[in-house]
Parts: sequence; structure tokens; C-alpha cells
Amino acid sequence: MASRNVTLALPEELLRRLKILAARRDTSISAMLAATLAELADQEEGYAEARDSMIRDLARGYDLGTEGRITWTRDSLHER
Repeated sequence: MASRNVTLALPEELLRRLKILAARRDTSISAMLAATLAELADQEEGYAEARDSMIRDLARGYDLGTEGRITWTRDSLHER
């Protein structure tokens, strides 16, 4: 996959901590950011797919076994 450079401004303390973390993991800050951002995008896409699927289900409706008829009244449901 082709890559493009991006300029990113980070607080110096955060950058220092990221350099240490990357060194411990034997990787680069760029690789860690790419992996983290890819995971974030995957999660967002997964959410969007689940949302769209649920909206399709709601538009289709669910069979509640009533065959489209309501055979009760509010009062009968709340009789004491």
C-alpha cells in the first residue's frame, strides 16, 4: 500500500514518551500511529455496518406474532 507523509504536531512530553514506547516495542512512532488509526477506522466502519444493518431490520419490521392486530387495550394491560 502506498504511503503519504503527514505533518503532526505533538506536545514534546508526549513525543518523548512515544519515542520510548516505540523503542521498547522495536518499532517506530509512525508504525504505532498507523496501527492505532487503522484500528480506529475499522471500529468506526464496523459500527456503521452494524447501524445500517439494524436500520434495515427495523425498516423490515419484526414478527411479534400479532399478525398486525392489537387485541388488547391499555386498560386491560394495567388491570389490577
